[in-house]
Amino acid sequence: MSALHFTVTFLLLTLLLEVNKAKSQSFIGVNYGQHADNLPSPAATAKLLQSTSIQKVRLYGSDAAMIKALANTGIGIVIGTANGDIPALASDPNFAKNWVDTNVVAYYPASKIILINVGNEVIMSGDNNLISQLLPAMQNVKNSLDAASLGDKVKVSTVHSMTLLKQSEPPSSGSFDPAYGDMLKGVLAFNNATASPFAINPYPFFAYRSDPRPETLAFCLFQPNSGRLDGNTKINYMNMFDAQVDAVRAALDAMGFKNVEIVVAETGWPYKGDSDEVGASIENAKAYNGNLIAHLRSMVGTPLMPGKSVDTYLFALYDENLKSGPTSERSFGLYQSADLTMTYDVGLSKSSSQAQTPASPATEKTPATPSAVAPSPEPKKASWCVPKKDVTDSELQASLDYACAHGIDCSPIQPGGSCFEPNTLSAHAAYAMNLYYQSSGRDPSSCDFSQAAMLSSSNPSYNGCTFPGGST
Repeated sequence: MSALHFTVTFLLLTLLLEVNKAKSQSFIGVNYGQHADNLPSPAATAKLLQSTSIQKVRLYGSDAAMIKALANTGIGIVIGTANGDIPALASDPNFAKNWVDTNVVAYYPASKIILINVGNEVIMSGDNNLISQLLPAMQNVKNSLDAASLGDKVKVSTVHSMTLLKQSEPPSSGSFDPAYGDMLKGVLAFNNATASPFAINPYPFFAYRSDPRPETLAFCLFQPNSGRLDGNTKINYMNMFDAQVDAVRAALDAMGFKNVEIVVAETGWPYKGDSDEVGASIENAKAYNGNLIAHLRSMVGTPLMPGKSVDTYLFALYDENLKSGPTSERSFGLYQSADLTMTYDVGLSKSSSQAQTPASPATEKTPATPSAVAPSPEPKKASWCVPKKDVTDSELQASLDYACAHGIDCSPIQPGGSCFEPNTLSAHAAYAMNLYYQSSGRDPSSCDFSQAAMLSSSNPSYNGCTFPGGST
């Protein structure tokens, strides 16, 4: 092969990899619950997942058929042990070894198992016997993975309820319930030593249900709102998801575990509920999940963890029709099990993941799509798209999320990027809004952002940060 041929081939392969990367986000996962009698076949589910930008799936157990169906798909698989297995896992290393051999070794590496959750919300279960055996069970599972030479490839953790927090408002004062302090320290020391994540289940839906005011709904759905000021840090939080995750971050930091990463094991919003269930609707579910996905894709992160997106598993892939409780418990599915169609579109399809507008009810003020806005007068010289001087932080955040979710390269405003400093919302939003405008062929209508932006003939570039610009 000639040097030129090799170079061209290499560049083409690199381009293909980048295109595929753009269509898939490793930080977006989904929960696959099986408390239902009408689920599609594992093969059909695996094919569905491959058609989306979802790169990880969480199983609550270790269903062999589903693990096999996901073989050679490249999709990361999280499996779990039942709470009822914890006593045997804790007391009998051979039981742990057999569990790992049966559920991991038998399928790895064709099936890309990345994490084992030992139990679900055990510490808040109220079962003191189970709680006391959680850490020994985790240690025995880890030892079994080490013995199979998989200890550095498959992590071990457990999932926690948000009620583990004694205080969560403001986020900077986040702290865990001291009643579980000793047990939690042991689990966190394990997470820290093994580089495994601290998994939590934040649900802004439940926060809204307990405080059903319009301003709370907007805060929960990533919609424009006045925000909630953290008096300690002077950070004005613009959405509930960031506030909840940062409360956990603050609680971990306060206990001395600043290096333990957070994973959102579950979060979602029901699209249907009983007559007395406030907020459970198609419009709100689409707004929450759609805007959450856009927020994650923006790589903005949270105020306490900027510049990266927390691995987040959406709840859930399908409805689970055998669940008890209110209607909402059976109405979280992103896809319908009967025909695999989307319950509502939040841009997860690979063919549309770069072209979906962040979801919202018609009343929300969101960045307008190019076709929806009348063209402004065209300037005669080089132009840049910049935020207007009087825009609010919520408008800047919505514009930033929108731009970065629509296929532009936001890496320059991530840590280490040429435009990361100054690390302010206004500077990052300005860069993203302009790049979106330039990437849209400098169509004046793409510099609208719900009237939060304007065209300017002044080059906003500074120091080593270059804002693309051109003549229109």
